[in-house]
Amino acid sequence: MNSNTTNRSEGTAEELGGKIKKGLGKLIGDDQMEAEGTAKELKGKAQKETAKAAERSEGSLQEIGGAIKNRIGKVIDNEQMAAEGKVKELEGQARQKANQPG
Repeated sequence: MNSNTTNRSEGTAEELGGKIKKGLGKLIGDDQMEAEGTAKELKGKAQKETAKAAERSEGSLQEIGGAIKNRIGKVIDNEQMAAEGKVKELEGQARQKANQPG
């Protein structure tokens, strides 16, 4: 797993833990516990969104690199290079799409 995936997973876990703590605090009438849960939930969301933004950036670079390789392959009439570039370009696009905000 790369660090962005790890950070995203940790953020999801932090967010879930915060929701649980917030709900428990609300259930037992403990305002401090509820506030701590809310803070933990928001921290997890921020961590998750930061990891997704990093993945989108890496996907964009992958897409650009693939597009360049694709074009060079076409110019020098190297079908394998062009195909490999197109694959990288599409992988980069998919990586960006899979990590949209929200």
